Amino acid sequence: MSSPRTAAVLFDLDGTLIDTEPLYYEATRRVLARHGVADFGWEQHADFIGVGTRETLDVLAARFSLAPPVDALLAELNAEHLELLRSSAEVFPQMRKLVERLRAAGVPMAVASGSSREAIGAALAHGGLAEFFPVTVSAEEVGAGKPEPDVFFEAARRLGAAPDACAVVEDSGPGVAAAHAAGMRCLAVLSVPVGPGERPGPEFRTAELVFGEGHAGFTAQAAYDWLAV
Repeated sequence: MSSPRTAAVLFDLDGTLIDTEPLYYEATRRVLARHGVADFGWEQHADFIGVGTRETLDVLAARFSLAPPVDALLAELNAEHLELLRSSAEVFPQMRKLVERLRAAGVPMAVASGSSREAIGAALAHGGLAEFFPVTVSAEEVGAGKPEPDVFFEAARRLGAAPDACAVVEDSGPGVAAAHAAGMRCLAVLSVPVGPGERPGPEFRTAELVFGEGHAGFTAQAAYDWLAV
């Protein structure tokens, strides 16, 4: 069965378009270490992939009994993250090809992310993608971050596209949930790939197309064909 035609494509940023999750982890590790948490590992960070920055810090501040208010921690984390983004943000090569092909076909695109507006801008600028995404939406601009659908609804509104005519490209379980809560189809490129013979976790199984091997198995051609633009 062929896919419905897609009027607009909404991209997550971190771990989807740009390989920022290692940078975000390092920024979080630095901030927590500054406040006495010396053993924050990647496995702990992975639990928050796809979750908004403020929502992540709400949990971490309570878990580690951090003294500073969340707003202060958020400012610290954003500063660390921006420093890394401005020097190290790299676009996944097949994602760049997909974005270039969609623009050539005249398909409207937006970024809908849990990161701050400044972080989105820095990542897109360093990665050379800013011109492709005149529309970006940060979770800080809407009522709630993923898994709530607010960022996707707002991105569709700004593009002038009906939500049910939009497709989302995501890498996380909360992102998939947010896409479907918005009534949109979702393509998932797993941020934590599954091993040979393993199945994606239940949070990904509702996605209409899943690349279980992550970016190693993702191809712009397969995604473009599925989008049916």
